[in-house]
Amino acid sequence: MLKGLGNLGDMAKMMKAAQEMQSKMAETQEALARITVEGEAGAGLVKATATAKGELTGLEIDPSIFDPNEKEVVEDLILAAIKDAQAKAAERMEQEMAKVTEGLGLPPGMGNPFG
Repeated sequence: MLKGLGNLGDMAKMMKAAQEMQSKMAETQEALARITVEGEAGAGLVKATATAKGELTGLEIDPSIFDPNEKEVVEDLILAAIKDAQAKAAERMEQEMAKVTEGLGLPPGMGNPFG
């Protein structure tokens, strides 16, 4: 550290660390858009695919569940599969963000301090 800078040297280190963190965060956000998770319901009769950011990207429904008398059951299975995919996406996002923030000494679960 340069003598005479005192707190300015520390501030420069903090600014560099913040810039590195911001860069890692941007990379992680891009990765989250590419990572996919799959939720399911009805023992796999309905499957929903989402990005780790939670964006629903696909829905697969086994044709055997299409019974006009079971419309509400089908709707419930679809919602359950979507909710499962969203829960898995949130979990994966938390894992990926933890990788970025673990070096900062933040308490667990703090998440993204810049978002």
